Amino acid sequence: MLKGKVFKYGANVDTDAIIPARYLNVSEPAELAKHCMEDIDTGFVKRVQPGDVIMATTNFGCGSSREHAPLAIKAAGASCVIAISFARIFFRNAINIGLPLLECREAVDNTEDGDTVEVDITNGKIKNKTRGGEFDAKPYPDFMAELIDAGGLIEYTKKRLEAKGA
Repeated sequence: MLKGKVFKYGANVDTDAIIPARYLNVSEPAELAKHCMEDIDTGFVKRVQPGDVIMATTNFGCGSSREHAPLAIKAAGASCVIAISFARIFFRNAINIGLPLLECREAVDNTEDGDTVEVDITNGKIKNKTRGGEFDAKPYPDFMAELIDAGGLIEYTKKRLEAKGA
């Protein structure tokens, strides 16, 4: 179960807003985290706490197909992103690095910036602890859930290889 404060954004938050292109020569997650969301929310990095949740309306993660964006979000401490919809490449990149994403219009429509939510990734349940309300997102298929639980594709692959004695 994840629990955190919501940082809410609008539509079409692109990968340049998540991690500005001027930092793409950086690959260290901790360094990327220092610049997460800085062009659209200058105080995000100072306010975000481990476990907090990013929420947005539609097409979150549009733009360039860079893994830096979900990596910066995860390294900044956000436990997941909830939106009405995601850009498909961002969605896949997030799953590959173990950042959970949920699509749920009702949760987005009934949650405000600063609310506290509890998120059960396994069952797709989102509870707004500040305003009340429980919302259902579609849970992940088993394979994708395994990737997220493992911490991403690389960790998943390492565990599979270790299990086979490779």
